[in-house]
Amino acid sequence: MFSGIVESLGQVVAVERQPQSLMLEVETGLSDVAEGESIAVNGVCLTAVAPVASGPVRFFVSKETLDCTTLGRLDVGSRVNLERAVTPATRLSGHIVQGHVDGVARFVACTPVGDARRVEFQVPAALRRYMVEKGSVALDGISLTLNELGPGQDNAFPIALMIIPHTWEHTTLGTLALGDTVNVEVDVIAKYVEAQCRTK
Repeated sequence: MFSGIVESLGQVVAVERQPQSLMLEVETGLSDVAEGESIAVNGVCLTAVAPVASGPVRFFVSKETLDCTTLGRLDVGSRVNLERAVTPATRLSGHIVQGHVDGVARFVACTPVGDARRVEFQVPAALRRYMVEKGSVALDGISLTLNELGPGQDNAFPIALMIIPHTWEHTTLGTLALGDTVNVEVDVIAKYVEAQCRTK
């Protein structure tokens, strides 16, 4: 489990592509990653698959993950958001994030508002029922607050978020170009509530 508070920015140093998987090697800046440890890479929970006491960390990415996330678009030099799993004593500064991606959103607008930025994404329409204004969402593993939800159009709907300077500078949000895509994870509590209501 994660909290959506990015711990560091990593850089992809190698990508080994196979027909239905890939091996990703990331320079994390973390000195004590253990084999088998879970790390969120752009919001996707991945497992470190080799002894990595220091240096780059290797992750196996399955076809399922490639089909459901943006990880297949990474290349050497790509920057990625990294977060290690929370511990029972960790402050939950963001919200409960599992690293299980629900869909992919497209970056469509960015407007300066003082020192902050108002950003907009187009999100798959199927995810709208899990989102509420002032609720939480994770984009590329970053815990963010939803400020506005717009009407759906062509199987998608717009969301707007206000990004403070710290988040813009210390995550990959500041590197996005219009049209780029990000991983979306909705609030897991909303999904559990929906599941319970359906069984009654």
